[in-house]
Amino acid sequence: MNSRLTQLLPWVVVGVLALFPLVDSPFYIQLMTKVLIMAIFAMSLDLLVGYTGLVSFGHAAYFGLAGYALALMTPKYEAVSLWWSLPAAIGVCALFALITGLLVLRTRGIYFIMVTLAFAQMLFFVFHDTKLGGGSDGAYIYVKPAMKLGGFELVNLEKADQFYWLALVLMAATYLLLHRVLGSSFGRALVGIKVNEHRMRALGFPVFRYQLASFTLSGSLAGIAGYLAAVQYGFVNPEILSWHQSGAVLMIVILGGMGTLYGSVIGAFAFVILQEVLSNQAWFGIAAKHWQLAMGIFIMLVALYLPQGLAGLARNFRSKPVAEAGDE
Repeated sequence: MNSRLTQLLPWVVVGVLALFPLVDSPFYIQLMTKVLIMAIFAMSLDLLVGYTGLVSFGHAAYFGLAGYALALMTPKYEAVSLWWSLPAAIGVCALFALITGLLVLRTRGIYFIMVTLAFAQMLFFVFHDTKLGGGSDGAYIYVKPAMKLGGFELVNLEKADQFYWLALVLMAATYLLLHRVLGSSFGRALVGIKVNEHRMRALGFPVFRYQLASFTLSGSLAGIAGYLAAVQYGFVNPEILSWHQSGAVLMIVILGGMGTLYGSVIGAFAFVILQEVLSNQAWFGIAAKHWQLAMGIFIMLVALYLPQGLAGLARNFRSKPVAEAGDE
């Protein structure tokens, strides 16, 4: 019974979230859309950090690359088709992740972290120091992508509620995909590599290939988040490729709990809402300008007292009745 409830709970949450646009508040709909986008971004990194055991500090490279890909594919005053622009953006990210993965996966530990950061910074300066993507000023996406079937418009992304539903569908699809992947023999092999890479290699597993596949899939999924972020804001600049963005998504994974997909969703919700609350000058006055300090303290407290992240609270709550039944 408990297992069945655990399986149904994520879809109950999705069903509840699907009703959120009924609040009829554009601000809160856009805020929750940002949560969904960051949840996709965090789940993509959690595949690498929480399940494969590879800590990347350059994950924003794929997030930003997808956003720039959309900006470059979109005509100035016309809508590009979502049907081909989204797969194209994901494909660009997958190719870049494959190429970089072939190089960075030859390193380990702190060297892996630094090399992933180096590649992200290289991409940052490609867009910052050249006119390819508008230089340091960035580029605007004046018209959101069109999602049509024949002459009929399926989804109007200019409307906040319809874009929210698209982001929700893609977030749920990302969760389902990763749930299936991690539940397969491939996913179990990834966890084994994280626990003891040398033993898995001795057992005959092609460790490098498994890690490269995980690295490429992780970058591809980050591209979905980057594409959606570019659509939401209608603007891209080099900052979305910076180490600050990589650090933010890594904090979301730590905050939610590494190695739990639903933890990434919880972490994204907590991070975005806390950022919005702590930076509210109406509530905190001049202190709101230093919201990063309060956020950092909160994340440190979570790391110290909740080593499994906020997802650990849900896990403990779920297992508590079982423990009590055993005591009886």
